[in-house]
Amino acid sequence: MTSTAQRVPRIGIFGGSFDPVHNAHLALARLALVELQLDELRWVPAGQPWQKARGLTPAVHREAMLRLAMADEPRFTLSRIEIERGGASFTLDTVREMQAAQPDARWFLVIGQDQYAGFHSWQGWQELLARVTLAVASRAHPGRPVAALAADTAVQRVAHKAVALPMMDVSSTDIRDRLAQRQGQRQGRGQGIDDLVPPAVARYIERQNLYQGQPGS
Repeated sequence: MTSTAQRVPRIGIFGGSFDPVHNAHLALARLALVELQLDELRWVPAGQPWQKARGLTPAVHREAMLRLAMADEPRFTLSRIEIERGGASFTLDTVREMQAAQPDARWFLVIGQDQYAGFHSWQGWQELLARVTLAVASRAHPGRPVAALAADTAVQRVAHKAVALPMMDVSSTDIRDRLAQRQGQRQGRGQGIDDLVPPAVARYIERQNLYQGQPGS
C-alpha cells in the first residue's frame, strides 16, 4: 500500500534590515537552501528592529531591492509581516505568527555569527529556541566551533546547524559608507559597489539616489 503521509515542509526564516541587501546575504541564503534542504527560504525585511539605533531606509526601497536580488530563485519568498506590523520588530512575534499559519512545517532560523553571539539578548530567546532550529553562518574562525561565539551558556548548549560560508568581506554598512563618500564625485554609474551587490540592486540604488550622504551603521 502506498503511504499517504505528506512530507513536512522545511521553511527557513532569514530576517534583517537588508539596507541594502548584498552578495553575502545571497550567498548565505543559497547555501541555506542546500545545507538545510529547504523547500522555501523566507526573507523578512525588518520594520524597525528594536536593537537598531539609526533610522532605516524606507521599507518600499528595501523591499524593492530584495525582490530584485531574489528574482532568479523560485524557493526564495518575501514576507512583509514585520513591515506591515509596524513598531519594533521582534523575531519571536514573527515566528509565532508564521507558525500559527503553517503549524505542520519545520522551521529554521538563519542568522549570522554576530547575531548568534548576542542571541541571549533577544526578547524571548528561550521560547524562540523551542520553536525553531538555529542555522548559524560559520566563517572566519577555522577550527573554532560556532557555539563558542555565543555569550550565554544556555545558548551554547542548543543544537544548531552550521552553514559554512566562503569568506566575503562585505557589509551593508560598508556599502552605505562607500556611497556616501561618492557624493559629489563624478564617477561612472554603479562604481564602488558593483562587487558587493547584485547588478539590479546597484542600478536601483543609482536610480533612486539612495544612501547619499548617509555614512555609518
